[in-house]
Amino acid sequence: MQRIMICEDDPKLSAILKTNIEKSGYDTGVVLDFDRVLEFFQSYDPHLVLMDVNLPKFDGFYWCRQIRAVSKCQILFISARSGEMDQVMALEYGADDYITKPFHLEVVMAKIRSQIRRGYGEYAQPTDERIVKLAGLVVYPERLELELNGSRTLLTKKEAVLLETLIQQFPRVVSRETLLDKLWDDQAFVDENTLNVNITRLRKKLQEIGIENAVETARGAGYKLQIVWDSRDL
Repeated sequence: MQRIMICEDDPKLSAILKTNIEKSGYDTGVVLDFDRVLEFFQSYDPHLVLMDVNLPKFDGFYWCRQIRAVSKCQILFISARSGEMDQVMALEYGADDYITKPFHLEVVMAKIRSQIRRGYGEYAQPTDERIVKLAGLVVYPERLELELNGSRTLLTKKEAVLLETLIQQFPRVVSRETLLDKLWDDQAFVDENTLNVNITRLRKKLQEIGIENAVETARGAGYKLQIVWDSRDL
């Protein structure tokens, strides 16, 4: 299930967006502390961010830049500011689209579905893509897809980075510090539990294609991957 982060300081509008997005089959995370937007983003690890411009303390342009420094996640602005320069600034700072208020919820949902397809689905731009393999398990980092014997699931960017690193270091233990370095350039913004949360999400994605207990915790050291699945390529 794709995760949509809502960064909107109008609680009524935020609740309306949350209800309609969840009705469409997405998970939602709502920012409540607008001093810690980046920390919420890193913990929730969304596929798409709905970002207002006028926010307390720092505006949406600021937070868009902060997110872009650590992620290629889709960012969709929703704002009452309809001036051309506001829209230009949003796109220049890394936004993928811009919707002005008032808006129709159907348009917002169509934009969300479109950005999800472009970022993670059928319209994602192909490249000379890397393919990372281990015993029949295949990761497509650019497509953010994971495959085993014909079963597939989507990954977030952080899940893909984690799994790629564990595969590349197999069968060695990968330290927590190494994984944090891979995921975030500046660990000052990351609390100790954030890596645990992302490891848990990766384990759930592996379960979706039938793999249990593949990511092993090495207490006090880090994590390592173990081959516990059947593969036609073994």
